[in-house]
Amino acid sequence: MKKDARPGSGARALKTRVKKKRGLKNSSRRWLERHLNDPYVHRAQAEGMRSRAAYKLSEIDDKHHLLAPGMKVIDLGAAPGGWCQVAAERVKSDPARPSVVGIDYLEMDPVPGAAVLQMDFLDDEAPARLLEVLGGPPDVVLSDMAAPTTGHRRTDHIRTMHLCETAADFAISVLKPGGHFLAKAFQGGAETALLDQLKRCFKSVHHVKPPASRGESVELYLLAKGFKGRSGDGASGTGDGEEA
Repeated sequence: MKKDARPGSGARALKTRVKKKRGLKNSSRRWLERHLNDPYVHRAQAEGMRSRAAYKLSEIDDKHHLLAPGMKVIDLGAAPGGWCQVAAERVKSDPARPSVVGIDYLEMDPVPGAAVLQMDFLDDEAPARLLEVLGGPPDVVLSDMAAPTTGHRRTDHIRTMHLCETAADFAISVLKPGGHFLAKAFQGGAETALLDQLKRCFKSVHHVKPPASRGESVELYLLAKGFKGRSGDGASGTGDGEEA
């Protein structure tokens, strides 16, 4: 790797370039260069955050006000822990009695203020275990789950939307009245049936894309606020799934 700066451009223009190497695909080299030069990656390293994804949740919460002191939060697909970090800080979770519970089949280091379950959310036992550890129903359900990418955009969209739908079903089954749901989706939008279901159960439903989400990325987040109840009241929520 080498640093590259244009003459007269100053320190801000410094850019890390990855040399071409045998066995390293051009797409991998471009991803590595983008990662090494990403200001959110640098910020995460400087501030001790587990990942740049932490800033996606921070920015969404700054704008839409999902998290508040005293709330209980479930984080689906928690590894490496960035969202747990943000949630624990913003709800003022007590490390002795965490009000944030994360789950992931990947191993991750402990997060102060959060309890972490290493198990697959799709396991039949996972929902009950999450509620048991949290000590009651959550105010917020978060999901940054995404299926491993195949490189085929339509396939990746379908697989990740399946996880989004599963997370939505879980949120509707456990949330407190007035609670919120935030989940990763992909551009192309949520399926109509899922949006209709969420609009029946929440006061507002939107797609959001925070600044920390790379512009070239196809990811969006599906945000449903103001849980009305599991049976719904027959009234539609506001919002049409557009970006906010």
